[in-house]
Amino acid sequence: MPPSESGDSRVVDVVVIGAGPAGEVAAARLAATGLDVVAVEAHLVGGECSYYACIPSKALLRPGAAVEAALAVDGARQAVTGTVDTAAALARRTRFTSGWSDEGQAAWLAENRVGLVRGWGRLAGPRVVEVGDARLHARHAVVVATGTTALLPPVPGLANAAPWTNREATRADAAPRRLVVMGGGPVACELATAWRSLGTEEVTVVEQGDRLLARVEPFAAEAVRAGLEARGIAVRTGARVVRVDRPAAGGPVRVAVTSAAGGEGGDGEIEADELLVAAGRRPATGDLGVEVVGLEPGRPLATDDSGRVAGVDGGWLWAVGDVTGSVLLTHMGKYEGRACAAAIAAGIRGADAAVSTAGPPWSPTVATARTRAVTQVIYTRPEVAVVGLTEAEARAAGVTVRTVRVAIDVAGATLHADDYTGTAQLVVDDDRRVVVGATFVGPEVGEMLHSATIAVVGEVPLDRLWHAVPAFPSVSEVWLRLLEAYGL
Repeated sequence: MPPSESGDSRVVDVVVIGAGPAGEVAAARLAATGLDVVAVEAHLVGGECSYYACIPSKALLRPGAAVEAALAVDGARQAVTGTVDTAAALARRTRFTSGWSDEGQAAWLAENRVGLVRGWGRLAGPRVVEVGDARLHARHAVVVATGTTALLPPVPGLANAAPWTNREATRADAAPRRLVVMGGGPVACELATAWRSLGTEEVTVVEQGDRLLARVEPFAAEAVRAGLEARGIAVRTGARVVRVDRPAAGGPVRVAVTSAAGGEGGDGEIEADELLVAAGRRPATGDLGVEVVGLEPGRPLATDDSGRVAGVDGGWLWAVGDVTGSVLLTHMGKYEGRACAAAIAAGIRGADAAVSTAGPPWSPTVATARTRAVTQVIYTRPEVAVVGLTEAEARAAGVTVRTVRVAIDVAGATLHADDYTGTAQLVVDDDRRVVVGATFVGPEVGEMLHSATIAVVGEVPLDRLWHAVPAFPSVSEVWLRLLEAYGL
């Protein structure tokens, strides 16, 4: 049973602090080996992704995407007689978050034999976690999976202006008439797209960099910008928010913006009903007690490829997911959770033969996904799907690069949508003739990404890929065009 509020102490094999996706996976995988595992969660089991990020944001995006998909096909467009029903879309979003109840996810932990302690967990010494007045003592390991929180830049007036973060933006119960989005990354672009389709009349994206989506290929970022603007969203790059005022609670917010040399729009003020800040995240380590093991609060927990935190005597502290600062993506956090659990279990097996050997082998010598094959889909319109290195990253890594880019104009694309527009690109290590990166831009290209991921992770030679015949008439036939452009 979990510790009570009276200050009980309990000894378990592993304590996992944070029961978001990465923590859930690590805990369940460890429990599956027969270990006694407890997860500590201060808010909702399932974490940010389930209630305020991936799931609700995609639920908000999907109705508009479905309407546009129908409008893109003659014969279907004639059946579309209206716009997105905002109330119904928001209700569907709420169903996907279970009304912000974690009852189902807590039950999933129990089904997987993971104990749950509710409250804020803090390190109190080697292998010791405090939760209120209670203490959990871990025989083998403590895994930190506390994730990140939204970053509010030090802009005068911002903190007092009741800005939206991703939490307010994905939980809102009505579309604001006017919305300013501060930031130009995936969250900013996706939520700008979502709220415009849900009825927000004026949406303005303000990004201080010289383009949107700084971490994807420039051609992909340009396509996303064009897609936003085609849907009536104003985009200002090279512009910075310098002051925010909301004179009355619940009233309009005034956002003062200035442009750098070469920026757009000049100086001025934008009035809106809501301001969404999507300008980055910070690791949730500020009140975690990491100072007791010599680490700096507020900083990410640097780990090796197995998830073991560097610089902690005894090697008992591990971290997975966004709190490591490596790759802030749910699926990558789950991957890290699996790798971490396998490494912990493998280490324990050496000292305790009673621990099950169930589960796949894992070796830190194998190239990991988080360093060479990160995958991401940005659900704007058009979608952007990426894996591995960009051309610039590959060149910086010393790869002999050959880039192949083609239009997605195969039969499957034209059948999918009238006037289908898309682009596919491979970044090839020309010395080894293997794909090290891929980018797809177009309607629903996220469903094509895994084939590229397998090619990158498996280091499949292009001559071998030539024999991977895509079905006709699928959009994946673009792989033939890419290989032909390479010269095969």
